[in-house]
Amino acid sequence: MLILAIDTALDACAAGVLDTRTSKLIAHESMPMKRGHAEALMPLLGRVMADSGIAFADLDRIAVTTGPGSFTGLRVGLSAARGLGLAASKPVVGITTLTAYAAPVVSENMDAPVIAAIDARHDHVYFQVVSGNGSSLVRPGVIPIDEALEAAQFGAPYLVGNAAEIIAARWPSDAPAPLRVDMQPAPEISWVAWLGAAVNPETALARPYYLRAPDAKPQSSLMQQAALAAS
Repeated sequence: MLILAIDTALDACAAGVLDTRTSKLIAHESMPMKRGHAEALMPLLGRVMADSGIAFADLDRIAVTTGPGSFTGLRVGLSAARGLGLAASKPVVGITTLTAYAAPVVSENMDAPVIAAIDARHDHVYFQVVSGNGSSLVRPGVIPIDEALEAAQFGAPYLVGNAAEIIAARWPSDAPAPLRVDMQPAPEISWVAWLGAAVNPETALARPYYLRAPDAKPQSSLMQQAALAAS
């Protein structure tokens, strides 16, 4: 299966092409950025697809991060993915950023809980806790950091996400210390691709996963650009 993965939900603009038959990410690029995803994404996608040697028509599906994250940024990626999928007649699947952050640790088959946390500002985080096998311990939500610290009850965790260090700095002194603190500005694009290959297109929908009310509007012009690129 050939998967094009796209991520613009947080502090990076990234894309990659995965060939599941060879278990290889055959082309990828990630540019750190807090703003400017709309201007950067289509040229970046062009470079990644050119490097892969794969035509849009040869893709099996497109995977895109759906949030939580920057309202504006994630809509950029969603609009591009939908436009490309429509133009190339390919299914588009959505992957949450919290799941993409947790996936590398879950893949290691550890017993410890995994806490995925994304900075939601104003002393809040987007937050999810899963067990070492990926089963849910705390459902995704946006909560005050002090409430997030109650996850110490599950034992020494792996902390992942762009708010991992924020959680670690306030971790209760009387609780088992985190086993690892993995602070990343955005999920690894390879894991967005692998998750995109694994999910069911009928249930993993490519639509915004905000966890709180959005304040951004879709950028229709980006979908038009994407459709032109794939045609």
